[in-house]
Parts: sequence; C-alpha cells; structure tokens
Amino acid sequence: MARILALDLGDVRTGAAISDELKITAQPAGVWERAGYKDDLKNVRRLMEEYQVEHIIVGHPINMDGTRGERALKSERFAEKLKKDVPAQVSLWDERLTTMQAEKTLISADVSRKKRKNVVDQMAAQLILSGWLAAQASKRG
Repeated sequence: MARILALDLGDVRTGAAISDELKITAQPAGVWERAGYKDDLKNVRRLMEEYQVEHIIVGHPINMDGTRGERALKSERFAEKLKKDVPAQVSLWDERLTTMQAEKTLISADVSRKKRKNVVDQMAAQLILSGWLAAQASKRG
C-alpha cells in the first residue's frame, strides 16, 4: 500500500517522515546532510522505493505575514524539479513554525543541543506530514 513522504528542506540537512499505510500517522524516516539536488534526489528515490511512496509533501516555509522569502522560493524550485524527476505527486505544504515547534518540544523533553541538531529536521518533517494528513482527513469528513 502506498504512503506519503514529507520533507523538511534545510540549508544543511533534510529531514524526512513517512506515513503509515493507512495514511493516519507520521513516523521519522531519516535525516541527511544536503550535498546538492542530485544527492537529495537519490535519497528521495531510496525512500520512495523502500516505502512505495505515491505523494511527496515538501515543507513550504512561508513568512508569518504570508509572503514568500528565499527559503520558500528554494522549496518551490525543489518541488518543481522533483515533479519532473519522480513518478509521484509532489505538493507544497505551509510549514510555518514547524522547526520552531520541533525545537521547543525537544527542549521541553530535555534533549541535549547536540542531539536536538540531529533530530529537529526529522521531527519538523513529521509535523509537516501530520498537519497535511490531518487536513486531508478533515476534507474527507
């Protein structure tokens, strides 16, 4: 059964999360250091094969005032490239505050700064996917 993959693109790392087969929950699916689009594509394709991904959600960091800054434009360009390079639907999802929310959650759980750095992107991807899954569920009624 096909799943949904979410990506939290950072300048240094990309976090990934994957849905369960029923598309209800989001689980961590890894983090990788960014080394260019070709490397990102290789990692996305690996996850697509491993989990039979049918839809990829790319975090879209829109500014709080609704404008699109450089980070949002980078996500848009990445999503457009992915649409051409993978046999899956690709969508952007407003990810305002997900990284900050993930960081606060990890701090409140008393996770060390070093460990937080390694999991915050993955947790942000989980939050992106959880938000998208919840929105889809509410659309279905």
